[in-house]
Amino acid sequence: MPWAKAGLLVRQSLRQGTPYAAVMLTGEHGVRMQYNYVHDVPGGPHNGPQWLRLTRSGDLVTGYESDDGARWTQIGAVRLGDLPETVEIGLFATSPGVLWDTAAAFSQVTATFDRIGLEGANGSWRYDDVGVSMESDGTTPHHPGRAVASGDKLIVTGGGDIGPATAEGGLRADLMLIGGAVGLIPVLMASVTFVTAGNRRGLSGAGLSGAGAAGDGLSARPIGAEPAGRAEVARLLVAKAVVAGAVAFVVGLVAAGVVVPVGLALLRANHNPIQPITLGTGLRVIAGYAALSAAAAVLALGLAALLKRAVVAGGLAIALVVVPHLLTGAGLAPWLLMVTPAAGFAITQSVPAFAHVDVVPSLLGGYYPLPPWAGLAVTCGYAVFALGAATQVIPGGRRARPGTASAPPA
Repeated sequence: MPWAKAGLLVRQSLRQGTPYAAVMLTGEHGVRMQYNYVHDVPGGPHNGPQWLRLTRSGDLVTGYESDDGARWTQIGAVRLGDLPETVEIGLFATSPGVLWDTAAAFSQVTATFDRIGLEGANGSWRYDDVGVSMESDGTTPHHPGRAVASGDKLIVTGGGDIGPATAEGGLRADLMLIGGAVGLIPVLMASVTFVTAGNRRGLSGAGLSGAGAAGDGLSARPIGAEPAGRAEVARLLVAKAVVAGAVAFVVGLVAAGVVVPVGLALLRANHNPIQPITLGTGLRVIAGYAALSAAAAVLALGLAALLKRAVVAGGLAIALVVVPHLLTGAGLAPWLLMVTPAAGFAITQSVPAFAHVDVVPSLLGGYYPLPPWAGLAVTCGYAVFALGAATQVIPGGRRARPGTASAPPA
């Protein structure tokens, strides 16, 4: 269990969710100091027995480690606001479980504490199983922990975790958009059709022919023509990209603006636990999906302008944006969310990822390898590259050149 933990803890009370600070030894991540669930400070890379110390001065809590109990190294310090004069201190052991690629299993960890010293504390040790789940009878603990005194040692066993809520903490808002990749298929195909249909109508610099001279009894030749400037073609293509992106943004905004709040409301109405999010995060999820829709539309348009075949360009756009999302949703090839345009779905994540919490590497488990804005930047980068390449490789069309048409010899 890489994030199994055992160590020293100080907190306001034993009520679940209260502020805390802890110094600990982990299964595979050495010594750490963690506080208030989302903060993690690394100490030394120790995996064997280690000395730990936790001190309090007012609202300042400081964590230390030592190899010999004589020379101490500070790991970190944190101010816990509104600490009461009397706080809870203790020893803890916990394990968040064992994770495989697409499965998880319950686990417990047992830690042995010895040479325990207390200064400025009074009262006897007692055992508390904080946050333990109950069996169906509502009174019997499910996989209870325990604490056993053995001479001058305390042997503590526990499960669960002290950290940010994961999938077990409730349903996430971004799950309302789990089908958002499939919803992008019409957007991608519409963008491809928009540019290829324009090409068929001659909107990207097609040749223009002149009319024959009337009443001279001669067969007139076409007015002279010369290639249209590349800048003109680029401006036309960029204008189409702006239109496609704007329309896709509005469509994505409306879709996400309805699906997310309505979906969450239905889940709450059916008494499903929902992980709380701030208003700002909720708006970012909705507007982020709209921005992703716009970037995907521009990418599809750029591919269509490069390939000039709607079916091929549409298939490639779907392969780059939709297919990686579907694969990672099934727990396959999660690295695709870093190197393909599907990385942009990170903008919809509603619960932050934390390095000190292991999750199943799947979108369903809340796994996004990139932060929200970094993921969207990858998609935008693909879109800009495709559009820029299209403006460079598409040849100019033909445009009329002022002049006169001469008649062929009789």
